[in-house]
Amino acid sequence: MVADRQALSAVLITLNCAHSLRATLESLAFCDEIVVVDSASTDGTPELAASFGARVITESWRGFGPQKQFAIDQAANDWVLCVDSDEIVSDALCKSIESALVAPTYKAYEFPRCNRFLGRYLRHGEGYPDLSLRLFNRKHARWSDDVVHEKVITLDVVGQLKGDLLHHSEENIESYLSKQNRYTTLAADAMFAEGVDVSFTKLFLSPSFRFIKFYVLRGGWMDGLPGLIHILIGCFNSFAKYAKHFELVRRQSHN
Repeated sequence: MVADRQALSAVLITLNCAHSLRATLESLAFCDEIVVVDSASTDGTPELAASFGARVITESWRGFGPQKQFAIDQAANDWVLCVDSDEIVSDALCKSIESALVAPTYKAYEFPRCNRFLGRYLRHGEGYPDLSLRLFNRKHARWSDDVVHEKVITLDVVGQLKGDLLHHSEENIESYLSKQNRYTTLAADAMFAEGVDVSFTKLFLSPSFRFIKFYVLRGGWMDGLPGLIHILIGCFNSFAKYAKHFELVRRQSHN
């Protein structure tokens, strides 16, 4: 740990993620504390976190944004680093974070997230650089209230750090699709609650534009077959989200 830097709390939310959590916790050893907010895991996740010295708090699920905000509210320090249970802070990113916190120029920082999918780090197209705002002073930033596709909100200028946050997506296609199915359902529910209008044009063009933008224009094709599979699943997610929203609207009109 770099001497005389700002104290830092690493913050995670968890649910049955013991299979990926160890590597995440190992990469957070440089932090002054680790706070884990767990939603009643049954696979040994809380015990594993505690074995790394983490402070584990059990809290019922509130939705992604509210759950993450609750987690940072439990931290002992104002500077927080928010990571997911399948993400690893690379050595380069660790050095950047420690250096930035010696005399912070900004109140919030973003950095690249590199997604690993089917055994390959995706460094083009939709998968990279995937800039993520995850390091911030909680007095100047907070998580949105979105139950899915949550984001950090700040009015301050955001700095950018070097080094990747390594995201190890599900290696098993079946489990990856299962997770995406949950996400698209949550997204459709959120759009329905907000009264978003979905047209046939949006249903058709959204996945098409997504493929052209990320696979063709931003070079996703350079990530080989894993890159192609990843973008095709992403395009289907765009379609599924709007299709599920259409189903909700139709169901309401028939009640």
